[in-house]
Amino acid sequence: MSHLGIHLTLLIGPTVPVLATPDILESLESAQVTHTDEGRSGFQITFALGRSGALGLMDYQLLANPLLQPFNRMVLIVTFNAVPRVLMDGIVTHQQFSPSNQPGESKLTITGEDVSVAMDAEERSVEHPAQDEYIIAKKIILSYAQYGLIPKVIPPAVIDPPIPIERTPVQQGTDLEYLGEMAARHGYVFYIIPGPVPMTNTAYWGPPERVGIPQRALSLNLGADTNVESINFQNDSRAPTFVSGVVQDRQTNVAVPVETFASTRAPLVSMPVWLVHMRNARRTRFRGSGLNTMQAYGRAQSATDSSNDSVVTATGELDALRYGDMLQPRALVGLRGVGYTYDGFYYVKSVTHQTRKDEYKQQFTLTREGTGALSPVVVP
Repeated sequence: MSHLGIHLTLLIGPTVPVLATPDILESLESAQVTHTDEGRSGFQITFALGRSGALGLMDYQLLANPLLQPFNRMVLIVTFNAVPRVLMDGIVTHQQFSPSNQPGESKLTITGEDVSVAMDAEERSVEHPAQDEYIIAKKIILSYAQYGLIPKVIPPAVIDPPIPIERTPVQQGTDLEYLGEMAARHGYVFYIIPGPVPMTNTAYWGPPERVGIPQRALSLNLGADTNVESINFQNDSRAPTFVSGVVQDRQTNVAVPVETFASTRAPLVSMPVWLVHMRNARRTRFRGSGLNTMQAYGRAQSATDSSNDSVVTATGELDALRYGDMLQPRALVGLRGVGYTYDGFYYVKSVTHQTRKDEYKQQFTLTREGTGALSPVVVP
């Protein structure tokens, strides 16, 4: 599908996706893809159905097409500004059929999720002897090489390799659940990034990426430079949480106090809520057991860091053509034109791409730990 200088390429197939047939491409009406740093990303593609010829007396041809059946792999590639990018690499999980009395108004909607859905297909009871979370995460990801998964695993700040005579990590659940469970202990996230080339995916297990070169700025109230159509902000001053308590160190059997005082994430604002309203911040008790002192501190700090990530949330929509690029999730972006309080840098938590024959919109969710721009100027 090609429109407005944007070309959409669709690959689909049971094992190795191939270029979609002409009848599928001609029937494609719209595509929606959502990327997020929590849980699985997903896609939804709508086709217009018709009946023609002798076969049309029996059924809608597209509805019977084996390429659009559940569990097929689907790859969406968007060529934007002459640069092809993998927008989604996923697996079809659901069909929705809406017949109509009006010719050409019947619809078939295909819904699916990224390839991590394959990691959530089977619950396991598996021991991982003498392996810490870093090694386990890499091992699980590499076991899905058939989906082109490239592991990008960041070692936690606190690693405690299990000694077999003391303890053995045991997985109870699917691989996806266990990766998420291990990530949560360290304030980490796990998600799949499609690409960088078709048939490959990057599996990221690590902290939210709040450092790096920001993307092209989002602009509001700046005349011809405006590219944001709407945006709204929410400031949850009760989100930051400090942790305090006592842990019985399993190695020394000594009771050690555990307490957090600040977020250790890379700052994006000049006035983090945890600092401005420190006296009113929520405080929870540390209740971990069977840990050594470093593990306890690490988990307490991870809880505090995670609680500060989404104090300020901005949701909005932009026109991709006016923006001149594809806004990437799980990265930084600058925002300007809304005033010092909410201008500045944000972490892009999620992006939903909506493309039709006459438009290409992107809905986004941005987060950070407070208000106040770090820099008086945001580079366009």
